[in-house]
Amino acid sequence: MTDQLEPVDDATKYRRKIDESLARFSAAHDELEAEEQQRRQRRERLAARLEQTRTKLQRVVAATSQRLPKPQAGDDPGPGAAAVDVDQPTRQVPADAPPPRPALTRRDGADGAVGENGEEQADSPQTRLQEKKRRKERKALRAGRITAVIAAVLVFLATGTAWGTKTWFNAKFNEIAALDENSASIRDAPAQLGDENFLIVGSDTREGAEAEDNVGSTGGVPGARSDTMMLAHVPKDRSRAVVISFPRDLEIDRPACERWNPETGDYGEVVEADENVKINTSFAVGGPKCVTKVIQQISGMKINHFVGIDFQGFKGMVDAVGGVTVHVEEPMRDAELGMIVSQTGDVVLRGDQALNFVRARKVYSDPTFSDYGRMKRQQEFMSSLLKATLSRNVLLDMGKLTDFVNAFAASTFGENIGVDQMLTLAQSMRGLNAGSVTFLTVPTVGEANERGNEVLLDQQTSDLFHALINNAPLPGEEPETPASTGPKTSQQAAPA
Repeated sequence: MTDQLEPVDDATKYRRKIDESLARFSAAHDELEAEEQQRRQRRERLAARLEQTRTKLQRVVAATSQRLPKPQAGDDPGPGAAAVDVDQPTRQVPADAPPPRPALTRRDGADGAVGENGEEQADSPQTRLQEKKRRKERKALRAGRITAVIAAVLVFLATGTAWGTKTWFNAKFNEIAALDENSASIRDAPAQLGDENFLIVGSDTREGAEAEDNVGSTGGVPGARSDTMMLAHVPKDRSRAVVISFPRDLEIDRPACERWNPETGDYGEVVEADENVKINTSFAVGGPKCVTKVIQQISGMKINHFVGIDFQGFKGMVDAVGGVTVHVEEPMRDAELGMIVSQTGDVVLRGDQALNFVRARKVYSDPTFSDYGRMKRQQEFMSSLLKATLSRNVLLDMGKLTDFVNAFAASTFGENIGVDQMLTLAQSMRGLNAGSVTFLTVPTVGEANERGNEVLLDQQTSDLFHALINNAPLPGEEPETPASTGPKTSQQAAPA
């Protein structure tokens, strides 16, 4: 959060606009929650009133039944009814008896006696009072039913209007089981309460890709691998974010995992553990669950969000923000993908060009000519995409922001990444700009072993994640002093 007493320069004004925009989104979310709470209370009050009305009606009906006079001998039972003497056995009507007189009714339709000459006779005061009460009760009953129907319709419409958009967005997210927040691999769980840890996997699955997408097909490249694997850590105090990349050729001992079907998202039989394999095989074999298990074993961190992004989702998000600007020192040509960027300087990348920029592994102008160079480009691109997303051109443009959320939601999969989670995170990270994000690469030897795998530096890796878990200065980072001002920015990588 910006300090209102600091000099109001352009950067401060820009951060304040971002804060205000996120505050509006947060306020809208809070208003929806408050409105829903009020609706629940109104529904409860309405239900209570209806129950009270129903109880009163039951009492009135019971009391009326008790007050009605019992039939007596000689009473006229009413039109169309046979005469019955309640005190004597039923009498037979003689065959030569005159036919019964037709029943007569009053001209106004009300109940009442009619004389021999057809003239209306006045009802007794007690009869009129009872009839008036019965009419009033019938009207009250009809009014209660109508009110209940109208109230039900209004509640339905109001609830649908308030939550329709949120439900629509949540429905776009493809939920796939991925998390294991009770894993025995999690170290010092109490210290991680309130932290947000996102495991971000860029999948190279070709499922659903069209020929013009230029990414291949499931026939040529079946299954799914994790081209990109990042762990994004946001501490409880939301003071910064740290993103750690894992090389796709990192050597691991893969645990036993359930086999994952990328086409259906289902898990099946258990695949036995394997030693000295590449980390990206964990996704190919066991999908999100297996990757989460491996990363928690390496880091000891409690992963509470899993985000998988496919090729189409990546391109859609980049295009939604109008492209991402990267700095290119010299033309970028890849041994497999060909010419990717022919210009130099600051270049705006979109669509396939942006996708190839982060996919390329064998770039001639890259001294490493390896996955390390690609991870550095991915981190640079991720930082630029974050800046573009947090810029006023996106946050203050509802069209672009909606397009970005749509692209993200429609082309991502995972667990615990719904609208509520994103709004909560955005609210807690107000004031955190893209410059507060530190990009790192997990420490490795820097050279492939005889199996072509990258080897982890165990002690340095343990120190790194210990610092993150305890929200302490990172290895090589100077402790903060009271005189320190401004956000920390850094980009580090394992030796190439």
